[in-house]
Amino acid sequence: MTELVARMAAPRPGDLGRAARVCAAGGALVLIAYGLAKSVDTTSVSFALAFAGGLALMGFLALTIRHYDTAIAVGLVLMGVVRFEPAPTDITFALIMAVAAVSGRFRLHRVPPLLRWMVALVLLVNLASITDVVSVSAAVRFLFITVYLLLFTLWLTQWLDSNKHARVVVVTWLAIAVVSAVVASLALHFPIPGRSFINGSVDKGERATALFKDPNVFGPFLIPIALILLEQHIARRTPRLLRLRAPGVWLCLLALTLGVLFSYSRAAWANYAIAILVMLAASSMRRRGASRALRALMALLLVGGITVIILSATGSIHFLQSRAHLQAYDTHRFAAQTLGWELGWTHPVGVGPGQFEYHSPVASHSTFVRIFAEQGFGGVLLWIALLLSTLLLAIRNVGLGRDTYGIGSAALLGAWCGLIFNSTVVDTLHWRHLWVVVALIWAGAARRPNAPAEPALVRLDVARPNGHPPPPVPPRIIVQRGGRPARSR
Repeated sequence: MTELVARMAAPRPGDLGRAARVCAAGGALVLIAYGLAKSVDTTSVSFALAFAGGLALMGFLALTIRHYDTAIAVGLVLMGVVRFEPAPTDITFALIMAVAAVSGRFRLHRVPPLLRWMVALVLLVNLASITDVVSVSAAVRFLFITVYLLLFTLWLTQWLDSNKHARVVVVTWLAIAVVSAVVASLALHFPIPGRSFINGSVDKGERATALFKDPNVFGPFLIPIALILLEQHIARRTPRLLRLRAPGVWLCLLALTLGVLFSYSRAAWANYAIAILVMLAASSMRRRGASRALRALMALLLVGGITVIILSATGSIHFLQSRAHLQAYDTHRFAAQTLGWELGWTHPVGVGPGQFEYHSPVASHSTFVRIFAEQGFGGVLLWIALLLSTLLLAIRNVGLGRDTYGIGSAALLGAWCGLIFNSTVVDTLHWRHLWVVVALIWAGAARRPNAPAEPALVRLDVARPNGHPPPPVPPRIIVQRGGRPARSR
């Protein structure tokens, strides 16, 4: 018996790790199935539609196993379709992350430990707040989406480790954003087929929405990729992720700008203005960056002039002016936010995820208000810590001249500042593109400190009159004499 036991091979560490990954992936698939079941619990789906959806999921699972990066590109393109939750992109990336866990491609070593602990604390605070909910099904559904987005951010951060992967993100985002902006703008002013479906029923279809549920989400979705495109054009030293000539760049920027304007979202307009100003300011602080920032500003003014002409030609100036003023429903928004602060003060751990609408007839229209009401003091403090830590990382990336494998750090800093403002007046917690920007900033901060691909900020204390850095100091040479080191001269 002793000899038989001795012959038995002990489990190797690799086998234990593989078993752990399989268990984690199995748990993830169980959570996915449970979340999907809860999300469609209140909807009526025919057997044929459910069967077709199951076949589509099986086909996508096979695509993920065989062509991992292609499946990721499909999921990124589906970011432009968010009419309901969970959105198609959520389902695809949930499957991708499950496959990544099984195959050992979900590694968290590239995510800073502080941010990992912060994400874990956010999950714990959400679980603690679920004890006092009005609707359990709504709480589980909302919590499922929050957990998915946090895991998605961690996964995307570790996947973004090369110029190739960064190019997949930029190309797919630019493609779906430009197509959505053009189609939504045309549907707003011309009787194209499917016009009523494209822009939905918000404000009687008078605002560009594309395949989003809310124009207040559609407009900000276009802004980060517009900034990335602009910095790709003016910062010549960054790796070229896009092979667009100047006319193509400006046409894409024009389409994205029109999409933001035609969403008629005041928060999106302010987001765009803040993001552009921050990006141009950060770009101008680099060596030889002032002239490029000035040229970009002149080009943006040209795009703005063309935009004004188009607005005038389409008769949209009057509606634009009316949207720029306070609206009648703004008083209801302010009342809902006041109620949200009161809920947070009277419920130390919050009323639970997704429960704000059960206490107020009007949505919170502020991420800070929603989190304070639903997760209490701990939740809002963690949210502020997440915003500020990501902001500090974005500023650090700009200061070190550290791009995210070709995605400019100035564009990401501008996009993040715009999103922070947007979060004060709109609920952005479940915006997919917000978490993509977070992952892009974290991935840039996780890069190894090699030679930066884009110029760092100018240091006035070491600058020379001709603009070149001082020559390196020659090393001290130690001369050996008789086996003993001699003093250097």
